[in-house]
Amino acid sequence: MEWSQIDSWPLSHASHRIDGPVHRWHAQVTGDGPTLLLLHGAGGSTHSYRDLIPLLSDQYRVVALDLPGHGFTQLGAGQRSGLRAMAEDVDRLSTQEGWQPEAIVGHSAGAAVALQMAMSDAGKGKPPPKVVGLNAALGEFPGLAGLVFPIMAKALAAMPFATTLFSTTSANPSRIKALIASTGSELDAEGYDLYRQLVGDKSHVDGTLKMMAQWDLQPLLRAITDYAGRVDLIAGSKDATVPASVSESIVGKMPDAAVHLIDGLGHLMHEEAPSAIADQIRRILHA
Repeated sequence: MEWSQIDSWPLSHASHRIDGPVHRWHAQVTGDGPTLLLLHGAGGSTHSYRDLIPLLSDQYRVVALDLPGHGFTQLGAGQRSGLRAMAEDVDRLSTQEGWQPEAIVGHSAGAAVALQMAMSDAGKGKPPPKVVGLNAALGEFPGLAGLVFPIMAKALAAMPFATTLFSTTSANPSRIKALIASTGSELDAEGYDLYRQLVGDKSHVDGTLKMMAQWDLQPLLRAITDYAGRVDLIAGSKDATVPASVSESIVGKMPDAAVHLIDGLGHLMHEEAPSAIADQIRRILHA
């Protein structure tokens, strides 16, 4: 996304452009209190927290980022889109800006980034932040999909015209609505239009494909059983992208973790019912 478009983006009054480390970042910072870092999922941006941020900023200093290559964050190195590299770069940015999050809230793949950051802190002997996952993508695609999806992403990311073709053919409003519906969620007109703008942007699509192509959860999943930090996973019962059973399975492997099932909501539950999700996050953080 071009920075010239930022004024039309949700909560643009809180937006900042930050140079380095590695990337040229877009961050939204607002509120006072302990720092709460919000990370979106693959293909998303800070817009997905547009209604959640105002509800949390009365008690927290809320920092929301566009991940590398997504939204308004310009990718500075093409090979820094994998899970470990992304977590390292967000951590380095937090250090540069003096952010010391009490908790990291991550949606979908953003929850894996949050957990990777927390586990890295614990490995360095630092007190890790709490991790709150929203429909956390902490499981591999089963069977053939687990083999085909990464190969397809790598192939598309390497094709010079793939991003243009994808963004041109997929940004149709009816296709966006069908795509969102396939996740088990329903959004308002603004929500659909914001995703249409993202999918229609070549640099955003390219960043998403690079993230998919370089994603590798296995090292994180192997180490997760030894992580003693607090992890809370909020799961929507209607999520058709990352079923609640994924969160339930992961929680059973961790020493200090819990799952909180929210009935009737899909993968984008924080956009569908921001008040309910904000209340649940507060309960978790105040426990």
